[in-house]
Amino acid sequence: MSYESPISEPVIYHGKKFIVLSDWDGTITTQDSNDFVTDTYGMGLPDRVALNQSVRNGQDNFRDAFRKMLVSVVENGKVEGKVTHTFEFCKNAVANNIKVDDTFKAFYEFCGANDIPVVVVSSGMAPIIRAVLHKHLASLDGIQIISNEVKTYDDGSWEIQYRHPESGFGHDKSKAIAPYTSMQPAPIVFFFGDGVSDLSAARGATCLFVKYKPNGENELMEYCIINKIKHRLFQSFEEAQGVMKLIIFAETEEERQSIIAREWPEVA
Repeated sequence: MSYESPISEPVIYHGKKFIVLSDWDGTITTQDSNDFVTDTYGMGLPDRVALNQSVRNGQDNFRDAFRKMLVSVVENGKVEGKVTHTFEFCKNAVANNIKVDDTFKAFYEFCGANDIPVVVVSSGMAPIIRAVLHKHLASLDGIQIISNEVKTYDDGSWEIQYRHPESGFGHDKSKAIAPYTSMQPAPIVFFFGDGVSDLSAARGATCLFVKYKPNGENELMEYCIINKIKHRLFQSFEEAQGVMKLIIFAETEEERQSIIAREWPEVA
């Protein structure tokens, strides 16, 4: 079977020394919006967590598991055959309940002041991301977002439209990293993530920041430990910014590489 994505290709930044690519849900936001919608209006937390674990363990792929979660939201909202959990309903629920890391705006401004592009690379859907941005960080409305889209129907139902439908990830985030790592000279790529949607990107970044979650849902951290992938835990973008400063403002390349080696040690 052949697949073709109707979603346009992202803008690539050339001639930069550093680039930030970041997951959105649960990384920039304090809670994953898709988890919120699935737990509140769909299959519920236990079934959703079980699906995430099956993805992390390689028993299922993210594309199919995530589609099951979103289908459950639509199906659970049917009342006498009528869809009540419309996309507009879900988008508004997310915008009203999901918050953004309160240190991200300052981090974004720091990057801008130092000529470091920041790109959101998400397995979620662009309209929902934009809705949260507009409500909480309207000044960042222009940030580049590489994500999936959504298709809505006249009866109120909707489904995710994957950026890379041929991939088991639905949106293969490694493809957002690849143009930068193939450049000569290649910039240092900082990638920020937290969960199963970030597994494809885990090996590609120069410096992988993994969001630590006190609630125990640390699938990316666990994946990195099992597969011995270098990573650095963080809990806020303010914390990550402090580490990035050491690298960005290093006086020599030797010092910069020494800092990276120290902050991203081999996984035992």
